[in-house]
Amino acid sequence: MRSSQSLLLVLVALGVGVLSYFYLTNQSPTDDVEKAAVPVQQTQEPVAQSETTTQQNTSRPSLEISVGGEANGTIVIELFNDVAPQHVERIKALAASGAYDGVVFHRVIDGFMAQTGDVQFGKSDGEMARAGQGGSDMPDLEAEFSDKTFARGVVGMARSSDPNSANSQFFIMFAPAPHLDGQYTIVGQVTSGLDILDTIKMGQGNSGTVTGEPDVMKSVVVSE
Repeated sequence: MRSSQSLLLVLVALGVGVLSYFYLTNQSPTDDVEKAAVPVQQTQEPVAQSETTTQQNTSRPSLEISVGGEANGTIVIELFNDVAPQHVERIKALAASGAYDGVVFHRVIDGFMAQTGDVQFGKSDGEMARAGQGGSDMPDLEAEFSDKTFARGVVGMARSSDPNSANSQFFIMFAPAPHLDGQYTIVGQVTSGLDILDTIKMGQGNSGTVTGEPDVMKSVVVSE
């Protein structure tokens, strides 16, 4: 009788030991996984804060275009100096020198875009037969393509078939044109004056050439 009780006690002790082993073994991996997730969450927060700080510290200049003709008013464009720095510097330099003052919107296509900026042949007080064929006395620029998209109010640099031929001319979108994405350098976005843009004198035919008296950029200034 005593030997049977002793054997039973031994078996009970062994059973408790086995259950304790499996319990501890099954609990440990879960604890490790939960702890491993904490450093990942902690390292993500500073990154997000750093990106926000960078965005807040980015200062973009504005281009203010006083338009005259069928359209009368001011179009304000935020220039993306962090996206296309070389092109923005070119626009700023031409504006500061007064080169854009008196330049017409020589090509305007309804539902597409309005193009201007030919400081060589596009002056309203000159012979405009070649308007749209010129640029400035500065060299052409290498493309600065980005992942931004051509939405309404977006400003892009005009060029020839050579992607690296943008110089002084630019265009403003009346409507989205995603087929231009990655093909033309985007330099800015209209922040005020879309209603003025919509009233610019339209051109004729598929080319959008403006005849008669085109609307003109009376003055163009940059504010930092």
